[in-house]
Amino acid sequence: MSEIMTSEIKITKVKESRVSQVDLENVTMGFNFTDHMFICDYENGEWQNPRIEPLALIPTHPAAMALHYGQAIFEGMKARKSKNGTPLLFRADENAKRLNFSADRMGMPLFPEDLFIEALKQFTAIEKDWIPSKEGSALYLRPFMYADEPFIGMRAATKFKFMIIASPAGPFFSRKIKLYAEKKYVRAVNGGTGEAKAAGNYAAAIRPTEYAKAKGYDQVLWLDAHDFEYIQEVGTMNIFFKIGGKFITPSLTGSILSGITRMSVIDLLRHKGFEVTERPIKISEIIVASQNGTLEEAFGTGTAVGIAMIEEIGNNDLSIKFPLENPVSIMVNDTLNKIKKQEIEDPFGWVIEAE
Repeated sequence: MSEIMTSEIKITKVKESRVSQVDLENVTMGFNFTDHMFICDYENGEWQNPRIEPLALIPTHPAAMALHYGQAIFEGMKARKSKNGTPLLFRADENAKRLNFSADRMGMPLFPEDLFIEALKQFTAIEKDWIPSKEGSALYLRPFMYADEPFIGMRAATKFKFMIIASPAGPFFSRKIKLYAEKKYVRAVNGGTGEAKAAGNYAAAIRPTEYAKAKGYDQVLWLDAHDFEYIQEVGTMNIFFKIGGKFITPSLTGSILSGITRMSVIDLLRHKGFEVTERPIKISEIIVASQNGTLEEAFGTGTAVGIAMIEEIGNNDLSIKFPLENPVSIMVNDTLNKIKKQEIEDPFGWVIEAE
């Protein structure tokens, strides 16, 4: 079915683009949106009517099940341009796989992965003039799926929408960041929805994040839900530490999101000759490494943030300061950015052209 659908994406373009009304050299993600959106409907047990049309409000019934029972998932990715102006996508196949992993966990229908990629390519090609050229900027792409069946009752919905929208984005962090080690609220537990990219995960994180920001921190460092001892992830990022010349990152134990940037950084570091270990990490281990001088670097990884160097982890009774120099973090950031824009060789085959 999906092979037929990829060649039958109906395209209706705007008469005149709004891109000239936006200063792409000075944009913040999520405030401005491009001219079009991709939509595909799930009804009668199948995905149908894939289309790209002008961005507009979507009629929603007050009883739409996503509003009441939370069947909503999303992905995040970025498009950039090569030197010759070709729009580029980074590891879109992994986003397609993760969307379906999330859909399965949330009791939602799987979306054809070939249609996911083809829709992204056609959508991004149409919106290529919205891709900022400024260093560190990109076009943020937001594929998402939600239940739009009007019904009040606790069961899986039978009607869904899959959509793609986009927002030009500047650099997320222009400085090192401070994390607040949260010891009251939790993000996820094994067996929950933490490893899915479900909308509700982020809703539960909003209030603790606001508390952390009020204390002078940028994001929450989530710890395990039982003893607040093991590091899980950051608000919008996975996390890496360099101790004694080796990298460690929390293993995916069922409550941590499998980040696309995370897996890319692991591959890149190993390709560069570094040892990377995925395992449970106690925050006490990071404290000891800080005290004995073996803690060398720390950074977060995520689609929105890219590579975010970490300056400090703290809360009321804890303060871990990180070294000023971040040579490997900088190398990873620069290498990934150059691969994403085809400025250097892509030895992994991660980048595809959207034309």
